[in-house]
Amino acid sequence: MSDLSRTADVVVVGGGVVGASCAYHLAAAGTGRVLLLERAERLGTGSTGACAGGFRHQFSSEVNVRLSQASVPMIVGFEEEHGIPLTVHRDGYLFLVRTEDAWARFVEAAGRQRALGVRVELLTPAEAARLVPGIAAELFVGATFGPDDGIADPAGLTEGYATLARRAGALVRTGVEVLRVEAEGGRVRGVATAAGRVSAPVVVNAAGPWAGLLAATCGVELPLEPIPRNVVTTGPFEAAPGRHTLVIDAESSFYLHREGPGVLMGMGSPHERPSFDTTPDRRFVEEAILPTAVAVFPPLERAGVARIWCGLYEMTPDRHPVIGRSPVEGFLLANGFSGHGFQHAPVVGKLIAAIVTEGEARTVDVSSLSLDRFARGEPVVEAQVV
Repeated sequence: MSDLSRTADVVVVGGGVVGASCAYHLAAAGTGRVLLLERAERLGTGSTGACAGGFRHQFSSEVNVRLSQASVPMIVGFEEEHGIPLTVHRDGYLFLVRTEDAWARFVEAAGRQRALGVRVELLTPAEAARLVPGIAAELFVGATFGPDDGIADPAGLTEGYATLARRAGALVRTGVEVLRVEAEGGRVRGVATAAGRVSAPVVVNAAGPWAGLLAATCGVELPLEPIPRNVVTTGPFEAAPGRHTLVIDAESSFYLHREGPGVLMGMGSPHERPSFDTTPDRRFVEEAILPTAVAVFPPLERAGVARIWCGLYEMTPDRHPVIGRSPVEGFLLANGFSGHGFQHAPVVGKLIAAIVTEGEARTVDVSSLSLDRFARGEPVVEAQVV
């Protein structure tokens, strides 16, 4: 490791989209020498590289809506603002609802979203099927549609922020594993890596599903579990969706969106267990994902599976992230996004930079997302987790 990287003003651990955004915003804010460390040989190969790339405003909690309102414009306007190409399809999110009880909850949530300034439409099943032809409208009692939602390229956004970070003076190092966060007297002193020690007064934990393990090395208990999720892409098939709307069956959590000539799809499981194993569960794909896919979108019966992979969700007990300070001074947390990290990464980097330079986050009030909410017994409830 070069002498330049033996010391830093801020070390960011994790080279996914959250870490890359943090590195850029910290460097651009003038925090001094910013060093991003990623243990893989390339950026964005962990959870970021396995995610579906969606962004939405349709959440049940106000803080998630506010994060989206601040972050989505940064995604949609990324190419225009920074001059770096980013593929974005703003064709909306469509939540399909199967029962009257669930529909009542979605209607109530839509009212809260509208009160916060979110555009959300209530659709009949027939209207949903006209929006995305091929949906099995007879299974559903209603749908909500967010026209300002969409999907974007996770790799493109990650590499884009890394490029901006370098331009702003940050050093981005891949292939460097952080072994532990070093602390003494209740404050951060730096990090120990497989390539040597880096002295720094501020360390940002952006390690995704591995963030809990990293936090534990300096005595911080971060309640976060890695949950494997399978993702499937298909080859081309007749009646593939013409638009890139992200379609979600709210009851099963099954989702799909157009990807190339076919679709990308996935689904959670009621029997999920924490694990770092990213071996695809082909039995679950064959016995759960594919039958649900054909039921929700019957044209998929004529599609062939092109690829299966497995990524990790970083899940907190209340399915909300932890953003801000930890009990160890100088050790900052940007973790536990529970499937929403890609879409909130832009503003999270901005929030972390504000905490370092100004003492507090200002763009969005994230005080409810502090780590100590769990000890206080004050979780933040999010019902619309995908």
